[in-house]
Amino acid sequence: MLYYLIEYIESQSHFPGAGLFQFITFRAGAAFILSLLISTIYGKRIIDFLRKQQVGETVRDLGLDGQKQKSGTPTMGGIIIILSTLIPVILLAKLDNIYIVILLITTVWMGLIGFVDDYIKVFKKDKEGLKGKFKVLGQVGLGIIVGSMLYFNDGVTMKDQLPKEQQIVNDNGRKIVFGDAHKSTKTTIPFFKNNELEYSKALSFLGEGYEKYGWIVFILVTVFIVTGISNGANLTDGIDGLAAGTSAIMVVTLAIFAWVSGNIIFADYLDVMYIPNSGEMTVFILAFAGALIGFLWYNTFPAQVFMGDTGSLTIGGIIAVIAIAIRKELLLPILAGVFVVENLSVIMQVSWFKYTKKKFGAGRRIFKMSPLHHHYQKLDYHESKIVVRFWIIGILLAVFTIVTLKLR
Repeated sequence: MLYYLIEYIESQSHFPGAGLFQFITFRAGAAFILSLLISTIYGKRIIDFLRKQQVGETVRDLGLDGQKQKSGTPTMGGIIIILSTLIPVILLAKLDNIYIVILLITTVWMGLIGFVDDYIKVFKKDKEGLKGKFKVLGQVGLGIIVGSMLYFNDGVTMKDQLPKEQQIVNDNGRKIVFGDAHKSTKTTIPFFKNNELEYSKALSFLGEGYEKYGWIVFILVTVFIVTGISNGANLTDGIDGLAAGTSAIMVVTLAIFAWVSGNIIFADYLDVMYIPNSGEMTVFILAFAGALIGFLWYNTFPAQVFMGDTGSLTIGGIIAVIAIAIRKELLLPILAGVFVVENLSVIMQVSWFKYTKKKFGAGRRIFKMSPLHHHYQKLDYHESKIVVRFWIIGILLAVFTIVTLKLR
């Protein structure tokens, strides 16, 4: 809104400094600072409000050190992250940009699912919260909406780099490196020389004209990734500062990818997929990063507030959608490796327990407890040490993710 107001003022009369709002980098930086200030300054007030409303966490007894002391700590703190993200975005982003619209829908959609889940746990005194099938249904629904918008909306296009012999210099002296904008189901695949994968080729067995059904595969992939990453973020949110910290690292990395993907000069220089208008997501992403870092002010050990499913499901959903929008979703197993491993540790633990119980009559465990961070707690590691080491691993994965773009 502020962007459009200043743009209007600038069109009517000269307004010193108004030209800065045309730059994505300026608005993204401003969004980061504003979200950081909102989450740190007003976060305390939201926490006090949650405490007055007796929105406290009911902690299940898992036999972990320091667990009982956390009982009653305000939860639903994801509201801080959501508000601190939405306010700067509404003020500073181009709200008619399709990518911003998709991310706003994702934030509100996943936030509502998480809020309902937390509400049932806190006020209905049901520890299970929202039934798993309804959570999955909500995640699948979002995946279908996002996948459909990313494929069918006219504002979502891609430009392929032309062969060297077809690149020319136009009348303005600018080199034409990319072809015309078009619809595509291409994505980036790491470690391969021609690092692009066409989803529609999965349907090549249908014969001639199979490309027109590529959107089906694209939507199915979107559903799978949104569901998997949001659940991974949810499972990671088990000890103070773990989910918010690792997510902030992933989000900043995605901001770099989004800005490069939407900048024709850097997309050409770095030989990455050029996606027109996607750079605007940088404003949203940095606002989100600022909100996560500000939330950490109150969420690091000992936590004054928990994000709850309101925050964790939203975080996972946003990270998944950003990666899909910039066609870097196949890099998520690396970038979001912490989420993936947390998810796998639960799947492995449950599967092995059921298998051994059926075969031997008594269930056996791979880990002392899952998700994985609880395994290390059972090994008597202090949760602060676990969190910091997971952050370090997250940073290494983020750097490696960036490097993979040139490992072909």
